Amino acid sequence: MKLFRRGESSSTDATADSTADATGGVAADTRNSSTVTLGKGRPTPKRRDAQGKRRGPVAPAPLTAKEARARRKANRGTKADRKSAAAERRLAAQDRRARMLAGEDKYLLPRDQGPVRAFVRDVVDARRNLVGLFMPMALVLILTTFVLPAYQTIVTLVMLVMMLFMLIEGVILGRMVNNRVRERFPDSTDGGAKLGWYAFVRASQIRKMRAPKPRVSPGDAI
Repeated sequence: MKLFRRGESSSTDATADSTADATGGVAADTRNSSTVTLGKGRPTPKRRDAQGKRRGPVAPAPLTAKEARARRKANRGTKADRKSAAAERRLAAQDRRARMLAGEDKYLLPRDQGPVRAFVRDVVDARRNLVGLFMPMALVLILTTFVLPAYQTIVTLVMLVMMLFMLIEGVILGRMVNNRVRERFPDSTDGGAKLGWYAFVRASQIRKMRAPKPRVSPGDAI
């Protein structure tokens, strides 16, 4: 008994052939896509490597110390160029220091910047502070102990008394400065012991050595 007739077998073969063709096409497409993916799937170069390629080849490292010195000398330029650059740097540094001593806010240290600190400096510079005499008097007393060792006890007692007066004047100066700042700058958050210490340090320095330089004379009204 025949299960399939001739016509049915032909149709079955045609169906199998079409299925095989479709499968082969899908496999070919898969192979083609995998091939394309493999071609485009290489790792992307890092930015540093790409920039290094754009900059060009890197010079090899020097083999000897003499070659390294020669290369450093070549990179520094001529002697005239180095002198000119050094002179420009000195002029720039002198200009910055002059502007800082003049009190230009842009060139001041962070601790000295701002209108509040400028006002405190003016208040301190307009006073004759006893605390400003401590440094020269302490230097004289120290030299005295070397010249006259027998008076060392007296010198030590005098220095203790001076330090006590410095402490008292520092407290008075700090309170006075804070009161003046609250009157002049009521919205300012700068104040308290930090501002009092700033005024004390300013007052303890010799007037000619203060930086920025005083803008007012002793006795001026602030």
